[in-house]
Amino acid sequence: MKKALISVSDKSGLEAFVRGLVRNDYEIYSTGGTKKAIESFGVAVKGVDALTDFEEIMDGRVKTLHPAVHGGILADRDNPEHMEELKKNGIETIDLVAVNLYPFKETVRKEEVTENEAVENIDIGGPTMLRAAAKNFSHVTTVVDPEDYGEVIQKIEEDTLDITYRRGLMIKVFSHTNDYDQAIVNHFSQAEEALRYGENPHQTARLVRTSDKHNTILNADVLHGKALSYNNLRDADAAFALAKKFDMPAAVAVKHMNPCGVGTGETVAEAFKNAHEADSQSIFGGIVALNKTVDKETAEQLHSIFLEVIIAPSFNEAALEVLTQKKNVRLLEVDFHEDEHAEEFVSVSGGYLVQSEDTGSLREEDIKVVTKASPTRDQMKAMALAWEVAKHVKSNAIVLANDRQTVGIGAGQMNRVGALKIAIERALELGDNVVMASDGFFPMPDTVELAHEHGIKSIIQPGGSKRDQESIDYCDVHDMAMVVTGMRHFKH
Repeated sequence: MKKALISVSDKSGLEAFVRGLVRNDYEIYSTGGTKKAIESFGVAVKGVDALTDFEEIMDGRVKTLHPAVHGGILADRDNPEHMEELKKNGIETIDLVAVNLYPFKETVRKEEVTENEAVENIDIGGPTMLRAAAKNFSHVTTVVDPEDYGEVIQKIEEDTLDITYRRGLMIKVFSHTNDYDQAIVNHFSQAEEALRYGENPHQTARLVRTSDKHNTILNADVLHGKALSYNNLRDADAAFALAKKFDMPAAVAVKHMNPCGVGTGETVAEAFKNAHEADSQSIFGGIVALNKTVDKETAEQLHSIFLEVIIAPSFNEAALEVLTQKKNVRLLEVDFHEDEHAEEFVSVSGGYLVQSEDTGSLREEDIKVVTKASPTRDQMKAMALAWEVAKHVKSNAIVLANDRQTVGIGAGQMNRVGALKIAIERALELGDNVVMASDGFFPMPDTVELAHEHGIKSIIQPGGSKRDQESIDYCDVHDMAMVVTGMRHFKH
């Protein structure tokens, strides 16, 4: 007879499953509470000690961690030496393992759960058996999800329980054990923390800390202010991500995940003055990140307006004296060191997407002037600023900038002309000193035409449209300079 080893915390569907196995000539082995449940169904079941000749010890902590169990699971049935070793040691093969794990997540979600309760709900034997059986999927069927019980029985009866199906079950197992281990890490590193609510008050939310690096927003030192909300954290991360891209003093104001004003200067005070001036209306109630130590002069400017969060690598004592006068403003001190191989995670229904962070930078050797006119030195400085900001603006994105600040930003529009119209409407100034950066190419010259109508003389864009030449020709006729980079910066 084939052997099935069953040990489950979730007993749903168990009776029909074990009856189906017995009906198909499987001998059932089990442990503890699962064995009692199967006995209550009136189904014949043997204890694991019948395989191991060793009773459970340490309150059940040690019961399946035994060569008689893992040898029977892991043996390669196509390897004569493995089979000879089983025979030599009196070990019989195990053909099916059905395990689901101690309810760790459910336990630690309870209010006032003790550390001992959490520890006792860390399953050891279960994951070990699952991983062993999944590794040997060529010969062993592994079932971790009660939803699969019916299909497994059907395939046994139809003789279609083939290696392709078992491979699919194997993938489920390793996904499940990975998730289980991550839940343990999160709990014991105190990585999971409830937030008051999500994007809106009717949504629940929590943060899950997956890194202990100090150059991340979740590991920033909160020097002052009330608890950070879901939206605060997302906006703070967006501001931080852009501010750390600058070497010279820079200030970034963010509202609803988009930069609303970015300024640079010889000092951090000058940089913030330029950022504030760039859009003094939208910055109200926003998030500000500064890439240099905040001093008293800068703090006094920051203190003069309502801000939710201020982020910097450090605040000097005089600055803290000024900024802590407002009890609710959050002051975050964070390491601005860049991660070379950072990844971004975005949730979608059924899972999440992972990509490398957009670290593409503007290198002089990649820039190509495609028009008769070339940008001036000041226009090139403005292009570098506008191009970096465009990388952090939701697509379709248009950024207007001079050599020290953004002057207008159009974000998240369904077409590029619409983004430019918004940027122009919000523009602090227009004219020869202002350049336009676009996160994507121009499939037709309408955006360039609108830029010309408002006095913009220099444009930076990725290039790559089949109709690039139409925009280039328009620029040549109107004495405009255009630079292409060969790199786009879409941000969805």
